[in-house]
Amino acid sequence: MTTKLSKISLPLKLTFLIFSMVLNCMGIVILQLSEAKITYDKLGFLESFKDIPVALISLFAVNFISKFGTKKSLILALSIVGICSLILPFVEVFWFYKLWFAIIGTCFAIGKICVFGVIRNNISDEKSLAKTMNSVEASFMIGIFVVNTGFGWLISSQFSQFWKFGFIMISVLSAITICLFSRLEIAEPLKKDKENLVKELSTFVSPFILVFLLVLFSIVFVEQSFNSWLPSFYKNHLKVNSFFALQASSFLALFSYVGRMITSNIIHRFALSRYYIVCLILIVSVLLVIIGIQFLGAENSRLLLFLFPVIGLFLSPLYPVINSKMITRIDKEKVNIFTSLVVIFSSLGSSVSSIIMSILFNNQLLNYYSVYILFAVLVLFSISLMYFSMSRKTLEK
Repeated sequence: MTTKLSKISLPLKLTFLIFSMVLNCMGIVILQLSEAKITYDKLGFLESFKDIPVALISLFAVNFISKFGTKKSLILALSIVGICSLILPFVEVFWFYKLWFAIIGTCFAIGKICVFGVIRNNISDEKSLAKTMNSVEASFMIGIFVVNTGFGWLISSQFSQFWKFGFIMISVLSAITICLFSRLEIAEPLKKDKENLVKELSTFVSPFILVFLLVLFSIVFVEQSFNSWLPSFYKNHLKVNSFFALQASSFLALFSYVGRMITSNIIHRFALSRYYIVCLILIVSVLLVIIGIQFLGAENSRLLLFLFPVIGLFLSPLYPVINSKMITRIDKEKVNIFTSLVVIFSSLGSSVSSIIMSILFNNQLLNYYSVYILFAVLVLFSISLMYFSMSRKTLEK
């Protein structure tokens, strides 16, 4: 099974790469449309058009995937993403961005459930699963780096008015990934009799699962504070141009990629919970340094451009580590419905974070950007400690 997984790792990574680029182009869209005099409060709610469909569709996507199969569902999702990315450059109206992100969010819900299902159905060992998930999700970070770097160069060039045509490359990459999947034999989960959705969800109703989902919500909440809004913070508060704002932000993704790759190679040497807590402590430490520079030194210091990306090194392993620790406890037959809950709470964390960030930006409270994130990390720290405490008690029973 592990051998089979190694053969499909490339299309799995490309799938996450593609979804990363279309989901995390939000920072670029916000940056460009804000220059077109669209207010931050409208742009903040644009994120919701991506995340709310993810939350609403995820539960129904489970039955869709069970009916059509993982491979066909993935190919369909990638096909829709490719077609939508091909259309986007030729549409000028703002409402289409809302529709576009809603479609992308729906496809991502299907794609993520499929990818998690493939991994869970092939690997049972907790640390091996953590290694694989970190490796596959590392491509998500590369997607952020590629989209920020690629669009950054395009925006800063003499062809900046054609920046949306960069989405055509995503269409090409989608076509390549579809071809790779079409040639592969993917083991499908055993089909079972259709059960009542409410009955299936009721099996996950427990304080332990709820705390786990709150941890996921908080992690994505913190991640989204960086991914979509850091370019705008750099440009508006640190007074750098759009190109440098995107390039500096792409280094956050690069450090995040390095963090996940390092984790995938060394995680078997450590207890997952201890590794996770150390990463959180390091995030808090870097944020305290940033706050110290902002409020005790120069608040628009260029040093902040280089310190914020370092956080990605320690933030990026949290999501796959906590997921892998929990997902190994879930029966393979129930992994799709469980993944749908993961997707729902992740999307809600992203949406709520972006709305709050839009309020900060709209009210010109950028001075408190790092303080806000520190507070969010401390909340995450507290909930995580509660989760690990409950996890130990559950194992002792």
